[in-house]
Amino acid sequence: MRYLIICIFFLVSNIIYSQQEFAWVYFNDKKNVNHLINNPELILSDLSISKKKSKGIAIDYKDVPINNDFIQIISDLDNLSILSKSKWLNCVYVEAEIDLLTSLTDLSFVASVEFANKSLNPNKNLNTSPQKYKKFISLEKSIEYGSTRNQIEMLNLDFLHEQEFTGKGVNMAVIDAGFVNVNSMTSFSRLRDSGGILYTYDFVLDTENIYDYQGNSHGTKVLSTIAGFKENEYYGTAPDASFYLFRTEDVSSETPVEECYWVEAVELADSLGVDIINTSLGYKGYDNSNYSHSSEDLNGYTTFITRAANIAFDKGILLVNSAGNSSSTGVIAPADSQSVLSIGAVNSEGSYASFSSQGSNIQPVIKPDVVAQGSQSKVINVTDDIVSSSGTSFSSPILAGAIACFVQAFPRLNIDEIMDLVRESSSQFNNPDYYLGHGIPNFLIAYNLALELSLNDFLIFPIPTIDNLNIISKWGVENYQLDILDLNGRILYSKHFTNPRESINFNEFSDGIYLLKFSYQIDGKNKSFVKKIIKK
Repeated sequence: MRYLIICIFFLVSNIIYSQQEFAWVYFNDKKNVNHLINNPELILSDLSISKKKSKGIAIDYKDVPINNDFIQIISDLDNLSILSKSKWLNCVYVEAEIDLLTSLTDLSFVASVEFANKSLNPNKNLNTSPQKYKKFISLEKSIEYGSTRNQIEMLNLDFLHEQEFTGKGVNMAVIDAGFVNVNSMTSFSRLRDSGGILYTYDFVLDTENIYDYQGNSHGTKVLSTIAGFKENEYYGTAPDASFYLFRTEDVSSETPVEECYWVEAVELADSLGVDIINTSLGYKGYDNSNYSHSSEDLNGYTTFITRAANIAFDKGILLVNSAGNSSSTGVIAPADSQSVLSIGAVNSEGSYASFSSQGSNIQPVIKPDVVAQGSQSKVINVTDDIVSSSGTSFSSPILAGAIACFVQAFPRLNIDEIMDLVRESSSQFNNPDYYLGHGIPNFLIAYNLALELSLNDFLIFPIPTIDNLNIISKWGVENYQLDILDLNGRILYSKHFTNPRESINFNEFSDGIYLLKFSYQIDGKNKSFVKKIIKK
């Protein structure tokens, strides 16, 4: 009997360790790095280069492609398939037997191997009770004319539209699950006729013919909230923006390769000079629970997709992402990143939508960041009908389009300034929570805040202040001296700041009037000014 048990044990063990697994293989070097950085036109589009130059974003090692020699050596191995690759993270995502994957670290150019199955990685705990993210909530019904008014006016976006800021000149990417009939629906005629669809790619099927895939139309609805247009019936939040459409989601299954496809899409978007990306997707639970992310993994820097999202921010891309439809079980990746503007959902009255994913103290900052209408949002389906659908899948693009209009109005703002201004314009900026984040953005307020910042070297708010006084310095002001004086000229507070965004606690100051004296340099010139504020 003992012999039989031992034989069975070894048989099972051999089966386990000969099975196919998925892993990221990280490389330790790249080829011709200095040459390509010094000649960026060889690896980036002219638009991407000019955008990075205008925003002061460095072209660096991450922009250099993976060494093709390494890829070729890996791909030549028997029984190994390369499924995806990332230049930013310098890795490929592969499928092979466990023993083969483990042995790859013997190659001199392989830095490490990270298994998607977390139980196979050292010092990794298996998540035994994963929560599957419900990506597609869809409750449809017929609606009446003028259907998008509520979701637009809730954001005071109509103010920007009245100023003829409708997203023109802003390049957006929509990363989603399928764009059925976008090439033929009358609701996208305005977009197509203007040449607003710049490029498409299906990373799942590896083809530019994105419309050939008919298995899911989630991306069609998502795009409609931004770019859909029916005269007197429907108006997307940024109907005159330009778009790259990328399919990265395989709805037939949930596996980590979808994270890899997403990273490829974002890297391509960066090389093409995209300003804003909307993603109404996210990841936490997978079909194989060994691959799933625990709640603790959603900490803003652990998951593969979130690591790439943080790089995208450094590259000057504004990522807008659904927070998720998982209620109290939390936000999904990459919405957990502090570098991503994560969007929750409210109903038509502006109250919390019960399905909207809630943040927690696991994330490094308050999540969601802000909210928009995601319950009974007005979208256009594949039959060209205006319907109602619910989910953060729709609150996210509604807001992404609004931000595109804002970017058109203030093209010189950096993405961290844009994200700050969106949050700071929101309904509960001073008292954020894990349900609504900073609340519902108000783009009239954001416009006025941005206008003040463009006219002055500093944005100071709120005035009057109750507890915290926020200070944002214009790009180009690298550091400054701040003195706070009373009306008799006595210095009550003095400090040198080096960050573009600071917050000063005014709780210890008595109610009254104070003077803020700023001393700084900009464009090589010494400047100073005094601002009067009220503590109340």
